[in-house]
Amino acid sequence: MTTSHMNGHVAEGSDNEAKNIDLSSHDEPPRHREMAVDCPDDLGSRTMPIRRSAQLERIRQQQDDMRRRREEEGKKQEFDLNSSIRLKKLAQVQPKAGIDNPTFEDILEGPSNTIKVLELDELLSSLKHIQHSLVDTQSQDDVALILQLVQNQDFQNAFSIHNTVAIHMHKMSPPYPVNASAQELSQEVQKILTISHQKDGQELGALLASPHFEALLLAHDGVAQQEMLLEPTTEEHAYERVAEYGGETVKIVRIEKARDIPLGATVRNDVESVIISRIVKGGAAEKSGVLHEGDEVLEINGIEIRGKDVNEVFDLLADMHGTLTFVLIPSQQTKNSPAKEMVVHVKAHFDYDPSDDPYIPCRELGLSFQKGDVLHVISQEDPNWWQAYRDGDEDNQPLAGLVPGKSFQQQREAMKQTIEEDKEPEKSGKLWCAKKNKKKRKKVLYNANRNDDYDNDEILTYEEMSLYHQPASRKRPIVLIGPPNCGQNELRQKLMEREADRFAPAVPHTTRSMRDNEVNGRDYLFVSRQFFEADMASNKFIEHGEYEKNLYGTSIDSVRQVINSAKICLLNLHTQSLRILRNSDLKPYIIFIAPPSQERLRAMLTKEGKNPKPEDLRDIIEKAREMEQNYGHYFDAAVVNTDLEKAYQELIRLINKLDTEPQWVPSTWLRLSRGLRKTLHRSSSEACSVGRRDRFNFLKE
Repeated sequence: MTTSHMNGHVAEGSDNEAKNIDLSSHDEPPRHREMAVDCPDDLGSRTMPIRRSAQLERIRQQQDDMRRRREEEGKKQEFDLNSSIRLKKLAQVQPKAGIDNPTFEDILEGPSNTIKVLELDELLSSLKHIQHSLVDTQSQDDVALILQLVQNQDFQNAFSIHNTVAIHMHKMSPPYPVNASAQELSQEVQKILTISHQKDGQELGALLASPHFEALLLAHDGVAQQEMLLEPTTEEHAYERVAEYGGETVKIVRIEKARDIPLGATVRNDVESVIISRIVKGGAAEKSGVLHEGDEVLEINGIEIRGKDVNEVFDLLADMHGTLTFVLIPSQQTKNSPAKEMVVHVKAHFDYDPSDDPYIPCRELGLSFQKGDVLHVISQEDPNWWQAYRDGDEDNQPLAGLVPGKSFQQQREAMKQTIEEDKEPEKSGKLWCAKKNKKKRKKVLYNANRNDDYDNDEILTYEEMSLYHQPASRKRPIVLIGPPNCGQNELRQKLMEREADRFAPAVPHTTRSMRDNEVNGRDYLFVSRQFFEADMASNKFIEHGEYEKNLYGTSIDSVRQVINSAKICLLNLHTQSLRILRNSDLKPYIIFIAPPSQERLRAMLTKEGKNPKPEDLRDIIEKAREMEQNYGHYFDAAVVNTDLEKAYQELIRLINKLDTEPQWVPSTWLRLSRGLRKTLHRSSSEACSVGRRDRFNFLKE
């Protein structure tokens, strides 16, 4: 299979052939392009992460902990019962001279060959319990004899040694034979023991020389020789094989690969050759630095690779561990050693499922994510397919996953939109005009500075993010967004009523006359129409509009004034205003207030004295979907208002978290802050220089 690139798109072919694929093509895409070798089982089956609220997650964890404790208690009770039954049977058997019943080995063995060590205190407690429960005098005497033995210091020392050795041997048991010459070692030991005069040495020599033990060692060596065929070839054998590839530049490299660390490489077929097409971050290949993209694999551990299909290579490497010896033809493409790439943190503005993407070069390594997830991009060497981790999954994700690059995603989304527009029937234009005319008839109090279609021209992919911890003296403004009748106004009012010393609104501007009970600067900032229009021309308003021939607006300066007072500014805005607010230096935290189900929404509105029609409820829910679809990339959190008090508590939790945990914010915000600080510092320095020059002139005069 040959892999080709055309206009930034990866081609996809069958097992032994390939063809170029362009995104504009309507042909069915081929099956695969690259095969990930030694890919973990859970890597290829990544599913979309399940979104849970913090409360649901805590409940789930508590349930898991309770279930785990119950299982442990049940196992302990079962273990104690089994121990009691064994010892009871032991007590009912007439002992011979001494106690000739080694049942403690059985006690140490648990199900599935798992070593479960019985503590001495537990053994004594069980014996005493059995002794008191027995009615037969002979059985009680037998158990008393066992108790006397268990309490003996020599027995306790032997018991402790046995437990230690059992645990050690269970943990340290090697997965493969240590060597295949146990018979030779036995013969050497026997020669040494021939000169021994100690009784233990003579007994060991007789044991090793017994026919049964010699037969056991013979069988061991036969099995070991077969098992150790998978061991890597020796260096001399590898160099002998290299000589067979005369005329070609060949190199030998070795990689230590543990069972818990995948190799982290993909291969592709080029006619009969097997080529390394990608080195994945986090794997043994990337850490070793000896494998490179474009290298042809000739052999692995003495097994010839040329001529094999990538699926055969996958099956071969899946069972190989330890030292892997590769015989390679190095890539002819000379690459300068790249500088260490900086990790870029981005917020995804679209959902991605690799199982539905026909153009991903290696589906096994695809990383799924949802809109709003933060990705840690650790490699952009391939501009079309970045390597990344999901935020919070670094410990559970052994290898970096493949995600579409920004330019590649923008290109194919643009192509998809073009195809959809070409297929769109002409009647949709009439519907759009009718909807537009209907919108004009609707009275709107506030209009944003930009039109509704501003964001529609952008193809949203990723946004670079950085961690930010808000200062105690400069709180981020809280913006509540939601469709009408979803409770954002009620929640805002409840926040200001219950914690008036913490929250405050931004005082709006207006051109209407002040009424008798109003105070300038508290209820409104009353200004002239000329002054208001001048601020409008200077883009000083987040949003503004006209109502009954009077202008109203919320300015950036009024929000900043609340922030400077060390209070949290609460805003209810229209979605069209979000872009202006986010492009300011205010660093808003935007919370979407979403409606519940249609039945729950009807009950809530009925409780408030409203009588909504079914079409009204559907309009609210549909409006919420449109807002999330068109402006969801601005939202930092979402609260479903199933109950006003519960929604209030969730709001408080989210707002409190801003003081205790750093949050991901657009990197442009922090760059803007640094730029402003530099400008202020430069202006201050220039002012100081002027001041010093003026003082010098004054002294000179």
